[in-house]
Amino acid sequence: MDATPGMEFVGQVEAEVAPPLGIGAGPVGERRIVPILGGRVTGPRLAGEILPGGADYQVIRGDGVTEIVARYTLKLDDGALVYVVNRGIRHAAPEDMARLLRGEPVPPERVYFRTTPVFETAAPAHAWLHRSLFLGFGERQPSAVLVRIYAV
Repeated sequence: MDATPGMEFVGQVEAEVAPPLGIGAGPVGERRIVPILGGRVTGPRLAGEILPGGADYQVIRGDGVTEIVARYTLKLDDGALVYVVNRGIRHAAPEDMARLLRGEPVPPERVYFRTTPVFETAAPAHAWLHRSLFLGFGERQPSAVLVRIYAV
């Protein structure tokens, strides 16, 4: 079996974020929390807003890789609420990671930023979110995070 799996674009998350809160160095690395202020999700299968109150919990490991766990809520255009847990990793050359951590722009092609979003909703119209695996391709901007989400 040598078939390459296909991917279907479902939507792009554009989350507005506040400056990171630095917790400090702990046993597993430098911990930061990035508050999610709101935003939008747009696409052929997901459209609506990102509700304020979520956050992106990060650990910057000793090897320079940032482990990410973002938790937030979508309110889709039909009123459905969707809880999202989006885990991933981000890394780049040390100078580019330093720029990202200072909130400076870095060309997205120079940063590896992948996530695996998981969705939970009680809305029957969106039960399809429970029956697929998803892959996100992320991009960090100075005051926003973009994630293009595909069903695999």
